[in-house]
Parts: sequence; structure tokens; C-alpha cells
Amino acid sequence: MLLRYFYDERLAQASYLVGCVKTGEALVVDPMRDIAPYIDLAQKEGLRITHIAETHIHADFVSGSRELAAHTDATIYVSDTGPADWKYGFVGNGNVVPVVDGDAWQVGNIWVEVMATPGHTPEHISFIVTDMAAANAPIGIFTGDFVFVGDVGRPDLLETAAGFVGTKEPGARQQFHSVQRLKRMPDYLQLWPAHGAGSACGKALGAIPSTTLGYERRFNPAFQFTEEALFVRWLLEGQPEPPKYFARMKQVNKAGPTLLKDINPAAQQSRVELDAALKAGHLVIDLRSGPDYARAHVHGTVSVPATDANFSTYVGWFVKYDEPLYLIVPDADQSRELALIKALQAIGIDTIAGVFGPDAVAGRTEQLPQITARALAQRLPRNGLTIIDVRGASEFNEMHITGARHIPLGYLPDRLAEVPQNEPVVVQCASGYRSQIAASVLRRQGFANVLNLVDGTDIWATWLPTETGLSLSHEAAVVAG
Repeated sequence: MLLRYFYDERLAQASYLVGCVKTGEALVVDPMRDIAPYIDLAQKEGLRITHIAETHIHADFVSGSRELAAHTDATIYVSDTGPADWKYGFVGNGNVVPVVDGDAWQVGNIWVEVMATPGHTPEHISFIVTDMAAANAPIGIFTGDFVFVGDVGRPDLLETAAGFVGTKEPGARQQFHSVQRLKRMPDYLQLWPAHGAGSACGKALGAIPSTTLGYERRFNPAFQFTEEALFVRWLLEGQPEPPKYFARMKQVNKAGPTLLKDINPAAQQSRVELDAALKAGHLVIDLRSGPDYARAHVHGTVSVPATDANFSTYVGWFVKYDEPLYLIVPDADQSRELALIKALQAIGIDTIAGVFGPDAVAGRTEQLPQITARALAQRLPRNGLTIIDVRGASEFNEMHITGARHIPLGYLPDRLAEVPQNEPVVVQCASGYRSQIAASVLRRQGFANVLNLVDGTDIWATWLPTETGLSLSHEAAVVAG
């Protein structure tokens, strides 16, 4: 048996290829939309991708199962468990096989068995793998978003991201029972999860790529609970804010994503067309570096520097999928431009109305005012100055600037009424990256007196008064013992 690991750092998403060297057949689990890495590896190892399996309807990226099947003619295995509202809509189109708990198939000498693990989503399944050429018992489990290193999948996305009210608590209860079922299996089993640190599909994911059931049984907080009510309380409290594009991903992956060959390429456009797009109220994302944007940008554009590995996630907070989106790219490197577009396609941003080079900004004089923590400290205390903290709730609760108003970045456009119009506003985060995005969003909305706090936590916590909030997670963990 051959096992290979693939990881998209932008989305903290893991996928796998497992192959039978003797027969040359291979299975890909939870493929990303960019299928080139799987094709390249299969060719290198002399394998044919004959099977594809999905653990659930993903919310954080566009699944590559249909894309890979179209290229390889492989059979896709998807869950047929859960309520009718969350069954795959493309079953019956081509080689798509619905499966339930206990179903199994072979990939050469590799035996793959389905284990229903609802909780993160109602239809979630995991795949138990046995290398029959070497053993008569399983070697490991592809756990998808069920169990991560040090965490388990959050059960609230159907409610918080997709709007299905009343689903998060039942999901948490399902997750408890799925964990209890897993506890009964052998410690030696390897666990291969679909996400690592940085994913919004959990709240405390570890950064190492795999683990064992025995290790998680001992150190994963989710495995320490024996009472369902305490587990539910712990699991639901403190989850990060899900990006708004998650709801769209659920719909796209349920229905079946568009194949990349059917997407029209983005067209290069001129600064005249850029001004026209802004005048029409369309969203223009400036992907240049933070300092470049601060020095000079086009009024009305939103700064999301592509220097951050997670830039596409932040674009996903603000994009409206049914409206035109335009991009200002950092340079004239076409290969880099294609890589940026590919990163956006990974979260379903398929229709980019136009792309502008950095020359579209040449001669522009609009600047983004910045302020350091030291300079801000000299202005405090002062009536009429508002500090807005755009970090996540858990970060804010851990420590924040005294008196700061908390509005998470992704919810800023929905809470503009809380931002003073006629007094200075300082936006801050942990490094200056998210706050620059926030500052550009506010200025696009007509807030003229906005400054970005450029210093990170280690600096502003030194110069400015801070206080902490309380987290119920620690209380629940202590009660669980």
C-alpha cells in the first residue's frame, strides 16, 4: 500500500492518495479542485486513479471530485446518509455511488469500509482502510472533518453559515456519539484528517499532519468527556466565526461544482474600465502588498494583500458570488496571476469580470493613514476616538485593548451603524493585516477618518492598556475532569 499526503496551505486542507502498488489502482480522498498534484503523482508512481471518495459536503473549499472523475473516469463514492436536504444532487450523473455505514469496496488489495460519523455534518462519513496484502485488520481511518489532531469538527456550520436554524445542538450530540463509537476501536489506528491548523472547521486544530487514535484518546479534549451535555457545551462554545462563503460552498458541493474547462478566463482590462467598475459600485480587490496599498491606491478598492497565505479566505468574506468581481494584481507576472486566480477558484470564485495590472494604480495619490501603538498611546485617553478590534471572538476574549469595540472583520459591512461617522476611528488586529482590510472596507463605505494600527499584539499590548475576557471552554474542560 502506498499513501501520499497533499496539503493546501491557503485553506489548511488535506487530501490523500492511497494506492495498491501491485494492481496499480489508486483512491483519492477529499480531493481539492486543482487536480494536477494527484495526476502528476499517479503518473510518477505508475498508478491509475480509479476511485474517489468524499467524507462529506464540504463548506470551506470547492470539491475536486467531479473534476478528477472527468479527467480519470474514476468512480466517486459519496455519502447517502443524513436528511434529504443534505444529500448530493449529482448522484446518478456518471460513476457516482452513494454509500452508507458498513458499505465497502476494494482498491486493488486495499479494503475500504464506510463508517458513519455524523456530527460535523449529518451526512459525514469516514473511511476505514485495511491493507489486505499485509494484514487482516485496519491500519487507519480517513476521518475528514470528524476528528482532527487535538480537536473534532464543529457541528454548527449548517446553522451559522448555511442558515439552517436549530441544527447545531443536534449536530453536537451526534458528534458526541460518533466520538464514543470511535473510542471502542484499537489505539494503534492511524487517523488521517482533512484539515490542519488554521482551518475554520474547528477551534483548536493541531499542525501535524496525522495522529493515532491512542494519542487522541489521551490528549484530545473531545475524548475526555463522558457526559453528553458537557461535551455539547464545550464543543459549541468558542468556535471561530465561519467565513460567509461557507454557505455558498455547501450549495456548490451539494449540487456539483462547475468543471474548470467550462469557466471563462478573466480578461485584462485598462484603468478606464477600473474607474467604470468602481463608479458602478462593483467590488475591486487590490491584491498588492499592504505597504504598496497604503502608499497609493485607487479610492474605493479593498485591500487584501496576497502576501498572506490565507488571502482567498478574506476575499471570501466580502465577495458576492452573483455580482462582478475585479482584481488588481501585484505585478505583470502571468504565472503568478494564474496562481492567484486558482486560489480564488478553490473557494468557488469562478466569474472574475476583469483583472488590472499594477499600472492601473500609477499616478494615484490616495493613501491609507497608519498609526503606531506608541503614537496611539500618546493620544489616549481622548474623547471622540474609537478603537475597533476586528479579530475573532476568542482572540478578543483572551486579551484586548481597554475600551476597544469588537466587530469581527467579516461582519464589519453588516455592522457599519456601530462605527462613528464624524470622529477618528482606529482599526486593529493581531498584526495589522486584517485591520488594513477593515480600514479599506470602511473607507470604501465613506468613512474618511480611519487609521490602521500597524503594530502587532506584542507591541500594542506593551504600549496600550489591556484587559481580558472570560471563556467557558476552560470551565467545561475542568468540569469534565
